[in-house]
Amino acid sequence: MIENKLPADPSALVLGIVALVIGFAGCCCYGIFAIIPLILGIIGLVIANKSIKEYALHPEAFSQSSRANVGTAKIINIIAVVFNALVVLFFIGVVVFYGTMSSQGFYEEFLNGNETFDEWENDSNYDYDEDFEISEDTISIDSIGVEEITGNEIKLDSLNN
Repeated sequence: MIENKLPADPSALVLGIVALVIGFAGCCCYGIFAIIPLILGIIGLVIANKSIKEYALHPEAFSQSSRANVGTAKIINIIAVVFNALVVLFFIGVVVFYGTMSSQGFYEEFLNGNETFDEWENDSNYDYDEDFEISEDTISIDSIGVEEITGNEIKLDSLNN
């Protein structure tokens, strides 16, 4: 009896395990990278199914242990695809939820008559005084040395215009 391995014997199993590990680790990153293990799981599942079909056509050409390994790889890849698909769907749901809540807030502000959505005017860092004028004592320190580099004096009249 010939003891040949199926074409997907090691590769489908490795793809399934890698997809599961990256998928579980990707949960810590809010599912941003869940698409990568989803693709790996789908590739592993396709390879495993192809090898199982090949075994069904010629069972005498391949070993029984190789068939068992590919069957295990198929199950692991199914678990990886389902898990990562759920993570991707959850991540899309979170983005849609927060996007809806954010746009709902903007919509309510628009209905209340507040057409400016900028809150920077109320920010404490935004202390703009409209009566502020540039005077000579405002630009008294030339820390960069612009006058020395250019050789020109800074004209305050050009700054006021």
